[in-house]
Amino acid sequence: MSEYQAELARYQAAQGRELTAEDQERVLNDLIDQVLLAQAAAEKGFQADEAEVQARMDSLAEQLGGSQALTDWLSENGYMKEDFRRALQRSIAVAWMRDQIVSEAPEQAEQVHVRQILVNSRTQAEEVLAMLRNGQSFENLAEQYSPVTRGDLGWFPRGYLPYPQIEQAAFALAPDEISEIIETPSGFHILQLVERQEQRTLEPDARLALQKQALQAWVEQRRSQSELEVFAP
Repeated sequence: MSEYQAELARYQAAQGRELTAEDQERVLNDLIDQVLLAQAAAEKGFQADEAEVQARMDSLAEQLGGSQALTDWLSENGYMKEDFRRALQRSIAVAWMRDQIVSEAPEQAEQVHVRQILVNSRTQAEEVLAMLRNGQSFENLAEQYSPVTRGDLGWFPRGYLPYPQIEQAAFALAPDEISEIIETPSGFHILQLVERQEQRTLEPDARLALQKQALQAWVEQRRSQSELEVFAP
């Protein structure tokens, strides 16, 4: 609890405002996630040694302008020196464990190459869909609505786009097939599957998205298997 309260104070100072209930929950959840990751690192035999922690402390002192500057910085940010060392040691373990988790994300995955036509109203989308069903070229119509990209969404795996309903529709299509109208907060979409590959190397941003998913899934699973308690000082 004392660590949580100290972290709240630092977060409030950084934000420069009174904290909301959501802010408080965010800080608590972040601390819980850190502890779970550090515990898992220890279970796998990893522990940041004192030499590495000291090297990090020395590097920070050098960046700030010396040992007295570090002492002043710790005081200004509500840290006792030993508390900061422990937090730093844990952060090293957390970073190591995160690396282990995200390294397991695949470098290749099933991917689809998709075009879309995106409009602002269902009425407009229905008109476009009728034109497509009457034989008009998807590519030509897509260019009319998106002259720069021609509606090309490129290649993507499952779990990459912000709207699952778009992915679900895209992966259900056969090549050249056209989807029904799909509504999202961005508007009304009509998709066409250009091609599909069972295994294709992921672009860096797509792999990063899958790595984030892997980390989130790991944390959620670990939370479900753990008994969480907050101890008062």
